[in-house]
Amino acid sequence: MKTIGLIGGMSWESTATYYRYINEAVRDQVGGLASAEVILNSLDFSTVVALQKADRWDDAGVLLGRAGAGLARAGADCVLICTNTMHLVADKVAGMSGVPLIDIIDETATVLKADGRKRPLLLATRYTMEHGFYSDRMAAHGIDVQVPDAGDRVAVHEIIFSELCQGVISDVSRKRLEGIVEAAADRGADSVILGCTEIQLLLKTDGLALPGYDSTAIHADAAVRFALSGRKPAIRDATTAAV
Repeated sequence: MKTIGLIGGMSWESTATYYRYINEAVRDQVGGLASAEVILNSLDFSTVVALQKADRWDDAGVLLGRAGAGLARAGADCVLICTNTMHLVADKVAGMSGVPLIDIIDETATVLKADGRKRPLLLATRYTMEHGFYSDRMAAHGIDVQVPDAGDRVAVHEIIFSELCQGVISDVSRKRLEGIVEAAADRGADSVILGCTEIQLLLKTDGLALPGYDSTAIHADAAVRFALSGRKPAIRDATTAAV
């Protein structure tokens, strides 16, 4: 079994879900008392958020890149950034880590394509919805990402940071997100990506107005396939990524 390296803590609420998803999958596939070989570097989320708010993405990339390099030195065979938003700096992290980085956007795109989805709604932080890195990478897979209108983007961002990242689960917020999904379905979206690793704490993929895709689960599954079979995932290869 290969060792999975997790850059977590962004937030720890979703990192805990990664750990559970990965170990449940290994137990189900291997059986018995098997569990995953995992190394975790859990960052101080307040530091990362401060860099996001200050638009200091280069500095954030170095911070996460150092975390990835530390995981590689500790024996990790691959690295996962346990958050969608920080894939904005994925090339930097891959280059500094020196081991394959399993990309949450590429892995999610692969699943969407397999199901014939072409116009997914993206529910995520405003950085992920607005900075272009996510939609551009999806477009390379032939997928046209849809986002909520400006007011709804603000609402989704606030629900993530003010509630979910702080362990608050609200039925009012759940209904708000469900309403955003319904509106997107009326506008022609064919699916919805839970594109923030915390959103799966509030919404489940079944029971929505559109078929749902949990990016956290998809990402974790890709890591397990890599660890158990050596399958080459949709990675940012450390030999070609920008440093």
